[in-house]
Amino acid sequence: MPLRRARLRSRPAAAVLAGGLLTALLVPGAVAAEPAATAPAAVEAAPAARVAPEQAPDIPVANVQAHLARFQSIAAANGGNRAHGRPGYRASLDYVRQQLDAAGFTTRVQQFSTFGSIGYNLVADWPGGDPNQVLMAGAHLDSVSSGPGINDNGTGSAAVLETALAVARAGFQPREHLRFTWWGAEELGLVGSRYYVANLSSADRAAITGYLNFDMIGSPNPGYFVYDDDPQIEKVFKDFYAGLGVPTEIETEGDGRSDHAAFKNAGVPVGGLFTGASRTKSAAQAAKWGGTAGQPFDRCYHSSCDTTSNVNSTALDRNSDALAHAVWTLAE
Repeated sequence: MPLRRARLRSRPAAAVLAGGLLTALLVPGAVAAEPAATAPAAVEAAPAARVAPEQAPDIPVANVQAHLARFQSIAAANGGNRAHGRPGYRASLDYVRQQLDAAGFTTRVQQFSTFGSIGYNLVADWPGGDPNQVLMAGAHLDSVSSGPGINDNGTGSAAVLETALAVARAGFQPREHLRFTWWGAEELGLVGSRYYVANLSSADRAAITGYLNFDMIGSPNPGYFVYDDDPQIEKVFKDFYAGLGVPTEIETEGDGRSDHAAFKNAGVPVGGLFTGASRTKSAAQAAKWGGTAGQPFDRCYHSSCDTTSNVNSTALDRNSDALAHAVWTLAE
């Protein structure tokens, strides 16, 4: 999540035209997208029976943590970060893409240019579903240059990846088409997601039924915050947490400061989860969620200490399961 962004409010879908001008300013010299990867062979096992929304799989938190460990090792081997324009970012993208290609997704890398460097978005489509009804889930993959970015936003990236792999393991064939995305240069002003939305055709934009965003979902002193931008998506997440007996609050700290903003401004329904950044946890929040009052939700926000030891495994586990629940529920 970028350190400072102005709060963005909803605009009509037509306002995306203005967003295109903003993208032109933020993203000079756009570069043509890489060709789509050759579609990998289908998963060998026969697809499982359709899975009802209430049967969304439990996402193994150990698998999500394994992806985080890989992001940590990539950062360690590449100057300590996974930032835009640095080799650690491209290595992170290549790791995610390899996992998805092996699982049967069709992937493509979208290139853009900003701040003098080439940036990359990764887009992965699960075969099947109505192409005119597309449910998306995404997270930004880049870190700041000062650290490896494991909570911000390795957690969101890893949970989206593991949910996509769970779709493949289940042979899930929902009514809607599923698309998973990982954004570049979010920390420089939401550049990758803005570029993606600005370059959608009007038909492709209209086909997106919802975009789910996951940015910082394992903060070490966590809160449980739900985006309130779309009532239907908000209800899906709140119902999930009510079933766990965990209270939630409306997300305000990151409003307009993550990759859902471009979709929201284009008229796409958006939602998502967040566990807090630099704001301080109140006594009332500590009473209902645990943790330490008077301390930030993430004391290592945008710092070198944002490593694998900076993640609350309970929050990561709950939010990963909530992510899968939302994908299964909304896609059906």
